[in-house]
Amino acid sequence: MYYDFMARLFNYFKFNWIQIILIILSIYDLRVDLRLLFDYFTFSAFFYTVSQHPLAITVLISSPSFYRALKK
Repeated sequence: MYYDFMARLFNYFKFNWIQIILIILSIYDLRVDLRLLFDYFTFSAFFYTVSQHPLAITVLISSPSFYRALKK
């Protein structure tokens, strides 16, 4: 059973490594802004984050569609 789980995990990483790296890099790019939003949420901070980091926001918003497309 453990071997089956590890094989599935390895295959998942093998086929989705680009998406995983993109998501990690997007979160790393937004780390300061996310901390600010989690501590003190304001709409001005939210709009600043969206306007200053459009690529990272786009990757995070579109990440569920990556996984849905791969399941089919």
